[in-house]
Amino acid sequence: MLTIIKDYSKLDKSILNVITVEFFVQMINVTFMAILPLYMQTEGYSDAEYAHFTSYRYLGMLALALFLGMYIKGRRILPLFYFAAFGVPFFGLLILIGVQIHSTALLLIAHLLWGTAYTFIQIPVLPYILRNAPLHQHTSAITLNFATWSIASILSFLFIAVLNSINAIVFNEQNLLYGIVCLSFLGLYFISRVSKHEVIPALTEKRSNLKDYDWKLIFKALIPTAIIAFGAGFTIPFISLFFSNVHNMNTSQFSYMSFAASFIVAYAALWVPKIKEGIGYKRAVPITQSFAIIALIVMATTQYYSEHSAAIYIAVGFYLLRQPLMNIAAPMTSDITMKYVGEKNREMTSGLTSAIWSGSTFFSAILFGILRHMNVAYVNIFLITAATYIVGVIWYIILIKDYEKRERAGSIN
Repeated sequence: MLTIIKDYSKLDKSILNVITVEFFVQMINVTFMAILPLYMQTEGYSDAEYAHFTSYRYLGMLALALFLGMYIKGRRILPLFYFAAFGVPFFGLLILIGVQIHSTALLLIAHLLWGTAYTFIQIPVLPYILRNAPLHQHTSAITLNFATWSIASILSFLFIAVLNSINAIVFNEQNLLYGIVCLSFLGLYFISRVSKHEVIPALTEKRSNLKDYDWKLIFKALIPTAIIAFGAGFTIPFISLFFSNVHNMNTSQFSYMSFAASFIVAYAALWVPKIKEGIGYKRAVPITQSFAIIALIVMATTQYYSEHSAAIYIAVGFYLLRQPLMNIAAPMTSDITMKYVGEKNREMTSGLTSAIWSGSTFFSAILFGILRHMNVAYVNIFLITAATYIVGVIWYIILIKDYEKRERAGSIN
């Protein structure tokens, strides 16, 4: 473990500072995803209303994603991170104020703007790493960047669980959300420490000339992403509602569980470079994702017998198993995708990846709201996720085989 940490500490300082900014952005993201629905529930909002407002967050990401993917080609990326470091916590504050005063207009606008601010780091960060990190550090830097989600989850959920356990009235969902949002403004300090020198690839063609991109490669690379993103939109933003409404978990209990899951995910994610060297992407991706799907199905079906005392323990156990298995594949599939499409297609691919996740989650959130309004059980909604994941894993196997074929042919450096 110490060897792994030592390897990550050798990353370029500017890359580490950018990843730290991503960490503070993710603190808000994971906290909002976990306890904002619980806070809105205490304020009288239904599942369908929460899903409706959340969909605007993803609409904001979708609206900007494709444009930003073209914009950053041949341009400096660093200024975009400044906007994200300020905008994500600022618009997060507006969301919390909107819930507190029950302002529909403010909630819609703040969610939309939060999504755009989040996009200003979510899309450019991988191209920035690939441009500015030494080649031998690419896998480690990408892996650590993905691990920010887990590390932010560990600290956020520990913070929430401990304080909420001490005094659930003082440290209620509202105050905890405000505290984490304010803490996330620290990202501005770390972005100020990033070197102003930035590698900018020469622009050899017009940004808006869509004919210059290898669309066949891009679309083939993004098909599994689209499939999995659509399914994930039914589950990831609403997992806290499942445990709250099906298994009667309170905020403190859910936070302790999420803390444990995040710790396991972060630890597992740090081993991705070693896994790549040991068994390769071809086996690692389908094996981890397949077991994650099984765990999701077992977790979801505990709703059928939720009245039994054992149900909650089974649900928690398989949730803790699912999280690292599903998340460990993310840096591997991103690494494959970026190398598969080639250097000239990376910015566009990064933009489209964000657009796909945002768009799929946007439509999934709307459908989730409709299904919950129709009183469709959580288990049936989560099984939709499992079905789409199966198709997505099959597509990743096809993509990895083609990646290796092109690599042997010398088409991939």
